[in-house]
Amino acid sequence: MAFGGGHGLAAALEAWRRITTELTAVVTVADDGGSSGRIRREMPVLPPGDLRMALAALADGGARGRELAALLQHRLGGTGVLAGHPVGNLMLTGLTEMHAGDTTRALDALGKLLGCCGRVLPMADVPLDLVAKVDTTDPDDPERTRTIRGQGAIAATPGRVREILLSPPDPPVHPAVLEAIAAADVVSLGPGSWYTSVLPHLLVPRLRSALASAHARVVVVLNLVPQPGETEGFSPEEHLSVLQSHLDGVALHTVIADADWVVDRRGLLSAVRECGAELVLAPVAELDGAPRHDPVRLSAALASVVGAR
Repeated sequence: MAFGGGHGLAAALEAWRRITTELTAVVTVADDGGSSGRIRREMPVLPPGDLRMALAALADGGARGRELAALLQHRLGGTGVLAGHPVGNLMLTGLTEMHAGDTTRALDALGKLLGCCGRVLPMADVPLDLVAKVDTTDPDDPERTRTIRGQGAIAATPGRVREILLSPPDPPVHPAVLEAIAAADVVSLGPGSWYTSVLPHLLVPRLRSALASAHARVVVVLNLVPQPGETEGFSPEEHLSVLQSHLDGVALHTVIADADWVVDRRGLLSAVRECGAELVLAPVAELDGAPRHDPVRLSAALASVVGAR
């Protein structure tokens, strides 16, 4: 199973689907910007954007599945109230209403329509807000550390994130998520926005407790480059150090990184060993040199980890 959100989780899912069809995505529900933000402010539903992207990544690979996935991702044009909404966000919101507010049933129904090769689940049953302590970059700012609320605002605020919190701090989690964790052989974290897509899963007490008691191998896929606003200036070792400070009993088994994007291999190896994990250096980036994970190459690295279990 794979934890995360946004484009990072989509890349991980596209990699995992090449290895297994017994796949579950557990997706963040803290998005408050764009179409998702508009929908969650107007409707009593989970923000659908990251959930939609995960469904599209798992859609059937045939012509019909690709066409439906493209429809899911298509953003409406124009200048009216519907402008900018992806069709899939509206479909998922409508299905949630039809299923009396049960997002999990709506996701299963839409996944069946798309012929998904796995299941998509929300990491919590209520919309979440992220709250960050951010060190500002303005030397004349009398309040050098500010409290920023909201995923969109955190991503757009210049400075270094020092702490991330969830509101509410102990949200309800659907039993299907906890059952999937207990049954999983492998759980992957990352790649993705470290503070707003990866770490939030470890901030949910019920998710973290389930991971701590699970028998699954926990695999971390490190980002290739720091993300402006969230992890600007972070080395791979710092990404790992921040993650480790949020584990609270969750054991790491493997860390995957691309050797070509690691400056200090010895430092990273030392940091990985401090976590009690093994380091796998493998070519997982796009061949064109872009700082994005290539699903085919990432699947090869993940397959080597699964085979080593």
